[in-house]
Amino acid sequence: MPAAAPVALTIAGSDPSGGAGMQADLKTFHSFGVYGCSVMTLLTAQNTMGVQGIQMVPAEFVRAQWTSVSSDLPLAAIKTGALGNAELIETVADCLHSLACPLVVDPVMISKHGHPIIDENAIDVLINRVFPLADLVTPNAFEAERLVGQSIRNEDDLASVADKLLAMGPRAVLIKACVGERSVDCLADADGAQLLRSPRIESNRTHGSGCVLSAAITAGLAKGQDLIEAVRTARNFVHDAIRNAPKLGQGISPLGLLDQRI
Repeated sequence: MPAAAPVALTIAGSDPSGGAGMQADLKTFHSFGVYGCSVMTLLTAQNTMGVQGIQMVPAEFVRAQWTSVSSDLPLAAIKTGALGNAELIETVADCLHSLACPLVVDPVMISKHGHPIIDENAIDVLINRVFPLADLVTPNAFEAERLVGQSIRNEDDLASVADKLLAMGPRAVLIKACVGERSVDCLADADGAQLLRSPRIESNRTHGSGCVLSAAITAGLAKGQDLIEAVRTARNFVHDAIRNAPKLGQGISPLGLLDQRI
């Protein structure tokens, strides 16, 4: 019999158009040869043009999903995406408190179209309850600026903001940013910060790119990669998926994941 694939869990919201959220996470896990499972925190009505509505899943049902999955499947890594509101974040933090595998936290605050995904009063709960449990937190530049109250204008700002995020408790931070004509991501931990540079891809086929990146890192960790290897592999995966993205929908198209294999 073939060996079982490592198992990764996404705790996130649903995107019915399939480009972001748990749908994108599960597609990414599959591309990495990782078995994906999920706990749904919220439902959205959205497409490539925007978010038309959000419905939170009751906290007790989020806990029930977690209990069902975690009591049965051997989780090798977990990622969180959109968590919605303070009650849901508290619930997820309670579930993750005795975690025995790597945790990647994508602090999803706003959609690619500018629609808020998290309640404003829930941000402090996310910082205080979930960040200290995380092996890696993966904000984009906007989210990082909002979390620490500092603008990112250049590479020096990236390192400064990363230090402030590390002070909130995670073991490592990856800030996703663009500086000038380059994509410049900052990976920082207790040993210092390093900048990961690549050419900037001008494209409107980037719906779900943050979800895919954090899911790809999670999949790498589930397969036993160390953090820097998982991050580098995930960045290359996302860049290729943007380059290979088909034009779908009338707005910001999703990434091209169908032919991606790691």
